[in-house]
Amino acid sequence: MTQTHDGPRHQDIPPGPLGMLAGAAWQALLLAGAASLVLGILVLAWPEASLFVAGLLFGLFLLFSGVMQLVAAFGTHTTTALRVMAFISGALSILLGLLCFRGATQSTLLLALWIGIGWLFRGITETLAAASDAAMPARGWHIFLGIVNALAGVVLIVSPLESARVLMILGGIWLLAVGAVEIVTAFQVRARAKHLPPGA
Repeated sequence: MTQTHDGPRHQDIPPGPLGMLAGAAWQALLLAGAASLVLGILVLAWPEASLFVAGLLFGLFLLFSGVMQLVAAFGTHTTTALRVMAFISGALSILLGLLCFRGATQSTLLLALWIGIGWLFRGITETLAAASDAAMPARGWHIFLGIVNALAGVVLIVSPLESARVLMILGGIWLLAVGAVEIVTAFQVRARAKHLPPGA
């Protein structure tokens, strides 16, 4: 008669609530890092196609936001002036969204202009806020970053197509860097989780 001994199986991460959380965390980080690496490689390998996809997604966003603004204009109990503003904004958003589907050039141009205007206003706002508040922490850095944001916005507005391509390449490099950091962090989390006390 043979006896079988069902001893505790070897597990990398001790069982318990914290162990389960750590196990899920490192796997999620690893997947996110791998996805960032793949996306970064695709963006760098086919920047033109990436710009086209980004432009189409931007067009879909404009269409959706335009429809929502039209619904808000007709369905809310606001003043007439606000309804008119919401209607005009929604109609323009839908028009710009439809223009994005006419071709890659139009969608890329609109996307670059949209980003450029956003950066310009953000840079001006950040610079003025930091310059007017002497008690702001790291005030000099805020002023510097505000000026850089504003200048980057101006560059995108002046030469949107060329700047958008450069921006896409920088975005691909950034995705690669983020993916590598997340993968390293995932294995660090996994290594630390092995030292959790059992049942923690």
